[in-house]
This record gives sequence, structure tokens and C-alpha cells, in this order.
Amino acid sequence: MLETRFKVVFGLTVLAFASLPIIAILRGTTITPFEDSSEESQELSKSSDGLGGISEEPIKDEMVLIPGGVFIRGTNAGGLDEQPAREIALDPFLIDRYEVTNYHYGKFAAATGHRKAGPPARYAKNVGKMRGPNQPAVYVSWDDAQAYCQWKGKRLPTEAEWEKAMRGVDGRLWPWGNVERANGANWARVNDGHEVAAPVGAFQADVSPFGVMDGAGNVMEWVEDWYSESYFKESPGQNPPSPEHGVYRVLRGGGYTTTGADIRITSRSKMVPDFRDETIGFRCAKEANKAEAAASADRVKFTGNQSSTESETRPK
Repeated sequence: MLETRFKVVFGLTVLAFASLPIIAILRGTTITPFEDSSEESQELSKSSDGLGGISEEPIKDEMVLIPGGVFIRGTNAGGLDEQPAREIALDPFLIDRYEVTNYHYGKFAAATGHRKAGPPARYAKNVGKMRGPNQPAVYVSWDDAQAYCQWKGKRLPTEAEWEKAMRGVDGRLWPWGNVERANGANWARVNDGHEVAAPVGAFQADVSPFGVMDGAGNVMEWVEDWYSESYFKESPGQNPPSPEHGVYRVLRGGGYTTTGADIRITSRSKMVPDFRDETIGFRCAKEANKAEAAASADRVKFTGNQSSTESETRPK
């Protein structure tokens, strides 16, 4: 009798385990620990174009006029690829005040069918924290960034344009001046309340003399140029274009994971153009028209150059 009962129980146990794959097929595939099957993951999927679930007013897409003229590019106190410090002349141009946001990139993806900004959820633990409409669009390749800028009737800034827009004309090492501030930008150096990229413009100290935001921190940014270690020495002094070819595209600015000493606005990074990461975003630029160029000339005439001699103190 006991032997019969054991056989029955054993048979039912085997049947139960054998049926698990069938149950899984009917209910859906079990996901890995890196893929969240919760409601949060479902909402992430719905809002992955940057347009869904908006809980704040999207920031406007606005540009800043950068006047033509000379600025100091590079620094002799930095790495070899930041040297030498040279005067470079640029024509007037416009550049986005803010890094391109999820909201605006989402509109581009929805209108064109271009791939959305972001990887499959299983590849990024932090992606659910980076979907705010005013957070910078990340996980975009250089080609993605270029495609967005072209759709907007713009382009990626050249490396020289990016540095002038973020640095001003007087050779300062940070957007705010020549005295380092550990909490001046969204870096990993202090606990600033942001685990990932902050909404654009959140760090009021991280603003250039021209009013361009988030050059020092938040996310690194693609620019137009191919990377060449010696280009600062070899480039022309007037409107330097990108080198003709290369392996890597240039990334400028720091990101929310940046730490250490190399956080100057002159620091240069490089990456293969098809790379995508949660620390990389971009902004766009374009040439100034005749009226804007005239306004640029008047601005230089009546306001003069910015100065980094203002009194500053280190944060306590």
C-alpha cells in the first residue's frame, strides 16, 4: 500500500516538473534578473520614445548666438592632445543652449522611424531613471546624433565651436572661471542628489559666459570632428574643420560618472562612432545668418570679451 502511494506521489511530482516548460510557454518567457518584468518595465517600454508619461513641461529647444572672433583653445597645463594653447578665430554660429533631451529626440524618432534613444532594458540597469522628458537623450551613436541634427536643419558643432561656446574667449578652464568647484557640475565627485544624468540646466554653475548649459558635466557630447591627438598643433587658425579621416570621433565635456583631475573644459575624449552609452549625448549647432552675424558683431563691439578674473572661492 505504501509502495503504491509512493509511486503515485512520485509520478505526480515528475508530471509537475515536466509541465513547467509548457506553463512557461503559455505565460510567457521567464526573463533574466537584468530585465524587469514589473509595471515599471512596461511603463518604460511605453515611454521609451521620450514622449510618454510626461510629468513636467518639456524645456524649449533654443539656441545661443556665439559671436565671431578669436578665442583661446586648449591649455598648456593639460594632456598632450590639449596642447598648445592657441588663439583660434571662428565665424559666428549658433549652438543649442541645452543638450538634446528625451522629449525632442523622441519627436524625431516618432516622425522619422529612426531608432529610439536607448538600449533594450536588459542592457542597462539605470535606463528607467533616465527617461524624464528633460533629461538628455543618451545611448545615441555619432550617426544618430548627426541624423537628429540634420532633421532639425542643424549639424553637430565642430570641436572648436564646442570649446568656444562652453569656455568663452579668455582661456578659462571651467565654464565659471579658473577656480575648480567640486560641485560645479553633475559629476561623480560629490553626492549631488543625481544618480544619473540630471535634467538639462539643473546645475546653475555649469553655464558658460555665453549662457550655454552643462558643458562641464551631465553627459559627454559628440562633436563633428574625427579625433587626432596632434590636431590642436596642426589645425588651421581660422574655422578649423574636422580632420579628413580617423578611427574615433571626438567627445567633449564631462559626464555624471566623471571623476579625477581631468575634468577641465579643454579635456578631450574619443570613441568609435557607433558606440552608445548612458553617459553620452549631444547638442546641435548651425551657421549664423547675415542678420545674426551682424548682431554678433554688435555684441562684440558693445560688450567686449568676458573675463575670468571675478572673485571666486572654493566650496567649503
